[in-house]
Amino acid sequence: MPTFAAPDGTKLAYHVVGGGAPVVCLPGGPMQASEYLGELGGLGEYRELVKLDLRGTGASEVPVDSASYRCDRQVEDVEALREQLGLEQLDLLGHSAGANLAVLYATRYPSRVSKLVLIAPSVYAVGLRISSETRLSQARLRDGEPWFAAAYGALEAIAAGDHAPENWAALTPFSYGRWDAAAQAHQAAEDAQRNDQAAGVYGSEGAYTPHSTRAALATFPAPVLLTAGSLDLGAPPATVADFAALFAAATFIEHPAAAHFPWLDDPAAFTDVLKGFLQ
Repeated sequence: MPTFAAPDGTKLAYHVVGGGAPVVCLPGGPMQASEYLGELGGLGEYRELVKLDLRGTGASEVPVDSASYRCDRQVEDVEALREQLGLEQLDLLGHSAGANLAVLYATRYPSRVSKLVLIAPSVYAVGLRISSETRLSQARLRDGEPWFAAAYGALEAIAAGDHAPENWAALTPFSYGRWDAAAQAHQAAEDAQRNDQAAGVYGSEGAYTPHSTRAALATFPAPVLLTAGSLDLGAPPATVADFAALFAAATFIEHPAAAHFPWLDDPAAFTDVLKGFLQ
């Protein structure tokens, strides 16, 4: 697989799948290897997906300085990848926590982004808040599922301040539109793909300056697409719509059958939306 050197000398890897004009893809987790993105539901049939393994994940090296895991400090890694690819501008896609990195890159290098896609985005970089009641309301959309009672009880416990690991683990089915064998296999691979130490640093103090980021987004010149799954607790549609409103002009799409991984839950609809926006 191809590699390149980050500005601090850390060797970073990326994976190329599909064909056509490239789309640089930033994974979430936070700090999860890009493997879980797969071919984004078939998008690789239309575009070349350049999936970056963030420092310390997947095939990328662990940096000497662990403070460099902070989201804002990884912006220069994305810029180094653009230079490695020889692109004047890039189509940039961020999923979940990776959307924070995509947004910070877009605000630092606005002229280098031709199109920006934020999938089920985390909202920390722009300072939006998601209330416990919003998440509980989203969760109640799944009350017909056989796993609902245990998962909802765990969510209520978290909302009340009980952040025991078993409560967070019990929420996993909410992340998928269908908690079937494919979803369970996708989730089971997550532990081996994620760097927990790096995840703890990614959004640490100083990573985000929401006021200045919002100001930059208000004049961001490139086309922007934000998508949300109707069933998603992590990026509720109403919150993602508020995120879209921070841009001078952005398209917001909701996927009715999807949760946090729309390319798994409704691949045909997801691919059609992205294909139409990116072409």
